[in-house]
Amino acid sequence: MSTFVVVGLQYGDEGKGKITDVLSAKSDFVVRFQGGDNAGHTVYVGEEKFVLHLLPSGVLQCKGKCIIANGVVVNPKSFIKEINQIESKGLKTDHVFISKRAHVIMPYHILLDTYREEEKGGTEIGTTKKGIGPCYEDKIARVGIRMVDLLNPEILREKIEKNLKLKNALFEKYFEKEPLDVDAIYNEFVSLGQQLKDRIVDTEVELNDAIKAGKNILFEGAQALMLDIDFGTYPFVTSSSPSTGGVCAGAGVPPTALKNLIGVSKAYTTRVGNGPFPSELDNELGEQIRKVGHEFGATTGRPRRTGWLDLVSLKHACMINGINNLVITKLDVLSGIKPLKIVTHYKTEDGKLIDYFTSSTTKLYDYEPIYQELEGWDEDITKARSYDDLPINAKKYIEFIEKYLGINVYLVSVGPERTQNIIRKELF
Repeated sequence: MSTFVVVGLQYGDEGKGKITDVLSAKSDFVVRFQGGDNAGHTVYVGEEKFVLHLLPSGVLQCKGKCIIANGVVVNPKSFIKEINQIESKGLKTDHVFISKRAHVIMPYHILLDTYREEEKGGTEIGTTKKGIGPCYEDKIARVGIRMVDLLNPEILREKIEKNLKLKNALFEKYFEKEPLDVDAIYNEFVSLGQQLKDRIVDTEVELNDAIKAGKNILFEGAQALMLDIDFGTYPFVTSSSPSTGGVCAGAGVPPTALKNLIGVSKAYTTRVGNGPFPSELDNELGEQIRKVGHEFGATTGRPRRTGWLDLVSLKHACMINGINNLVITKLDVLSGIKPLKIVTHYKTEDGKLIDYFTSSTTKLYDYEPIYQELEGWDEDITKARSYDDLPINAKKYIEFIEKYLGINVYLVSVGPERTQNIIRKELF
């Protein structure tokens, strides 16, 4: 019995949902530890497609409990919508719970996020406008509303009044927008609290008890390391830490409890939103990868930017996360592309070659990616179920990644279905 952490190593959308779904079948707990409903995890069950934003991706397979931990920011309306979506398919959700300590996304957070992105002359980050950043801001400013507050009407009203005094002044005087009504928001969120009261619990206590009892616990992150608030391409990042380290603060468990650290990367690179992207293919090949790989955001529907696999940034992500098990997804998308290229270094403005990721986002725009060319393959690999089924050049591609990073690839995904996985080592 052990703990497992699944995190993204690029800019999100690596296929973490599918991997979590597969591993959750043997898990006693599946825990989401950061982010909000800005995530988009797509899981296929046969012909049925589920797009999950807030619920843990393991909700469909886990026979134990699914937990939205304290590090997540929760939009109660989104939560209820997803619960209803799953229950409408005849599936149960009575095993899903939310931490009392999780912060609540309020209507003013969503409006503030939207107004900032729409502001003329501003620096658009490319957020999903779900209110994630403003909610985390209030959490750090110690004026946030937590799930436990929804169960205490007097405290809830006091906090809404205090927040709206400042937020409404900002809406009216700076953004020239209509103010929000205290009573309307209070009544709505008291009602939401009553609907969710049986699901709001002290999750950190139960998780630590489960660790002591030797249960299988799977922690899943949203977004990815290159969008980490500290170690990503700041300021074009998310507002939390989607790293293995983020599990400890985001779920209330000690670092000594984390054992199997699983990093997920596509066989190429994609990015949604603004920010530097050294290996971007803004051409016909990039469009081909987008179409074949169905690279459109699960949350926003926005077309993803596509590019070659960047091992410099991947090395950075593996280092920060301490990854000891690597997953490569969407290898099948590269079939028919010859030659293949992989970024192994960056060339700086002064001609220096480096193999580490810079902290300067502005400099990254000017760095030239240096590529290693590898032979491609023509074969359709979507039916491969063992490593030996792969073409020799597909295996060379995987082995090049392993050698560069010094980490073994334990699973290769060759399609969206649960069965389209090549598992080279069983973790359970």
